[in-house]
Amino acid sequence: MPDSNSSRRQFKRVVLKLSGEALREDGSMDNISPPIVEDMAQQIKAAFKEGLEIGIVVGGGNFWRGLTASNKGMERTTADYMGMLATIMNSLALQSMLEAIDVPTRVMSALKLEAVAEPFIRRVAIRHLELGRVVIFAAGTGNPYFSTDTTAALRASEIGADVIFKATKVDGIYDSDPKKNPAAKRFEQVSFREALARQLKVMDSTAFSLCMDNNKPVIVFDMHTPGNIYKALTGAPIGTLVNIGPTLPAELVTIA
Repeated sequence: MPDSNSSRRQFKRVVLKLSGEALREDGSMDNISPPIVEDMAQQIKAAFKEGLEIGIVVGGGNFWRGLTASNKGMERTTADYMGMLATIMNSLALQSMLEAIDVPTRVMSALKLEAVAEPFIRRVAIRHLELGRVVIFAAGTGNPYFSTDTTAALRASEIGADVIFKATKVDGIYDSDPKKNPAAKRFEQVSFREALARQLKVMDSTAFSLCMDNNKPVIVFDMHTPGNIYKALTGAPIGTLVNIGPTLPAELVTIA
């Protein structure tokens, strides 16, 4: 999987944001597909073996969506806590697959569930990363009304990550819906302010504001192209880079 592409930029510490739906096979009744999770784990391992410190946030949409449930009459706070539990199940599945291929992994939960996960403590999380362990941040922020995108932005800020990788179903950010407009333009790079002005769908507003305020670049990429998780994590010029603009270091600005 590794290659000698000299244009790559090696990050030191990153946060990878995966959707819960990405863990299931399209059209399947199973909430989690072991072959899909194994493929993710193998790509993460390849990047990890190159010395990358990796934090991961996984959504829970393959099991439950709190906002959808609340729109159907369930009390929102309860629905969101159920969604947090769904992220814990996905985190444990990914941890199990990573450890099966000899990648030391810790699940750190924003909710107290000592039997299955460590509590999230910022300094402990950083120490795990420094000691060469992948850290999976589960249960969102531990609070209702916040998405896992916001979790990724918050944890990236807390642990001092260089960048957030948002794995999606499309190969970047477009000026319009590429499924509806064949002439849609894909951005290689866009500033936070331009994304806001154009109302581009990158993250929810809370997550996006956290990234902008704390200068955490976001790279949006297509995770369904074989090998793209590894390529993104190790700095290949894929996807769309969202950042504060030309005041960033040149090597980061030119990644995409």
